[in-house]
Amino acid sequence: MARKDAPPRWDRKMQQRLARGEAAALGELYDRFASLVHGLAHRVLGDERAADGITREVFAHVWENPESYDPKQGPLRSWVATLTHRLAVQLLRTTETAALTRGGSTEELEHKVRRASVAARADYIVTSMPTPLRAALDLAYFQRRDYRQTAADLGVTEDEARRRLRLGLQLLSTAHDTGPPGTPPGHGGAR
Repeated sequence: MARKDAPPRWDRKMQQRLARGEAAALGELYDRFASLVHGLAHRVLGDERAADGITREVFAHVWENPESYDPKQGPLRSWVATLTHRLAVQLLRTTETAALTRGGSTEELEHKVRRASVAARADYIVTSMPTPLRAALDLAYFQRRDYRQTAADLGVTEDEARRRLRLGLQLLSTAHDTGPPGTPPGHGGAR
């Protein structure tokens, strides 16, 4: 299997191709990030059709505004995730604000938006963490394995299994930070 370019180089090339209007670049970007975009949107909105709409909107925005991505600010993946999060939260606020006019409280709306944002960040963190950490968390969480069983299943030492679980959980714990997905902890609030 061919090795892909390192993300920063790939990101710059992708932006240049999109700016030139290469439809194949959009297809490649879609293949690479569609599941991330749809998953984040679905996590925030809890609605398959709305997530489909956000996915279309994100890729339309990227196609129409490739210059709005700045490779110096971080990976393309993070920019796409942040854009997805922002658009999904905007849609959630719009639909929930309409629900408020029919009776409800702003506190309920803000709580729902915060909960959806944390869930979206957690999804993003899990999908972007290194495979060894994700595999260890998967075994421990979904398959109810302890660290000894995880070590045996992964073919690593018990110390290594504990290290992977600890690091994975530490990464996951940052989901409660207030920034949108893809921003480092403590670097930004809702946009």
